[in-house]
Amino acid sequence: MIRTIFTISYLLFVALFASLHAQEIWSLEKCVNYALENNIKIKQGAISTQYQQNQLTQSKNSRLPNFTGQMSQNLNFGRSLTYDNTYKDINSSQTDFGVGTNVAVFQGFQIQNNISKLQLDLEASLSDLEKAKSDISVNIASTFLEILFAKDLVKVSQDQLALTKLQIQQINEKVEAGSLARGSLLEIQAQAAGEELNLVNALNQLQLAKLRLTQLLELPSQDNFDIVAPELPEIQAQASIVPATEVYKSALLTRPEIKGADLRYQSSQYSLKMAQGALYPTVSLYANIYDSYNNKYKDINGADIAFAKQLKNNQRKGVGVQMNIPIFTRFQNKTQVDNAKLQVINTGLELESTKKLLRSDIETAQTTAIAALNRFLSNQKAVSSMREAFRYSEEKFGVGLVNAVEYNTAKSKLTKSESDLIQAKYEFIFRTKILDFYRGLPLTL
Repeated sequence: MIRTIFTISYLLFVALFASLHAQEIWSLEKCVNYALENNIKIKQGAISTQYQQNQLTQSKNSRLPNFTGQMSQNLNFGRSLTYDNTYKDINSSQTDFGVGTNVAVFQGFQIQNNISKLQLDLEASLSDLEKAKSDISVNIASTFLEILFAKDLVKVSQDQLALTKLQIQQINEKVEAGSLARGSLLEIQAQAAGEELNLVNALNQLQLAKLRLTQLLELPSQDNFDIVAPELPEIQAQASIVPATEVYKSALLTRPEIKGADLRYQSSQYSLKMAQGALYPTVSLYANIYDSYNNKYKDINGADIAFAKQLKNNQRKGVGVQMNIPIFTRFQNKTQVDNAKLQVINTGLELESTKKLLRSDIETAQTTAIAALNRFLSNQKAVSSMREAFRYSEEKFGVGLVNAVEYNTAKSKLTKSESDLIQAKYEFIFRTKILDFYRGLPLTL
């Protein structure tokens, strides 16, 4: 009996824990942080950054001298060179050993320019990573607000349907009492059916918005997924919007896409210097040690020469300096210089294009925010008027002074004005948050 009670208690505890875990709600900050840690594109961006870091490290290491070793085993048949520097018909086996080193002294500044270029490429890759994080944050915030908007629309639909059902109850009582024609009841019931459909559509839109957010988060399932509604700021009639020119000036200093484009422009200039460096002579130092052993080598007395003695006698050492001068390279160097110049021009144009696109986005966000604020203020007045008009129609409908069609018309106008007010509200909040984000402020609600 005790074991049974313990088992039931344990199962209830597990079920309660699973239920609480399944009902976990997500804040905007949690959504953003989760995406930044788990988004595949961001992970790929981090890998790309690590690749650029490895390229930079390898370029710095190219200034170091190399060190190589070699060994070969040869089987010789027929006439071969003997130890006393004469040729004989003899078969022999020869082992060669050697080590060598080489260090670049002058490479037309290509190594240093390549290091500078790759350093800029690394910083550009980091900017790309920040841009990816910025984009996913904005997309999540947009979808998050979309869910809040859909929830408000669901509430409006629910409130309207609840009001209609109350009217059905009141009209049904009057029909039963014989003070109102049954046609009025049928008309209001038809209105309720339409509002139930509107509620279903609103719930579908809410579910789709949740699906889009879970897909952005790359969650395995959207079951039991929900968000916490933050306290949104009140929109005032005198709400101020930062001018686009001021936002743009701040964005030029903080936005990662601008920094990345500028870094790539600087990197292309170092690529040009590298191409021009190929026109210069290159100078390098080298050193090597060589040794060998032959199983058929004999001394003047005809005795085999020992392995250690051969290594001692055959060892050769050398040091030297080498200069390579590009005299004629079939115009390859000239073509590389010309292409590098074109790349400088192209990256410069990309930088200007990125700046113009940023300015366009900021101006669009500001214009949209102003329009949304104007719509919100207008809809605020419209909703207030529509509510008063609907209240008046509701009273007259209750005493039979207006029919169901007129009553439903007033109610539909109120519903539309409330929906327009909610849409303008969220549009204004989102656009102003985007403007703040462009200014370098954190993306919060």
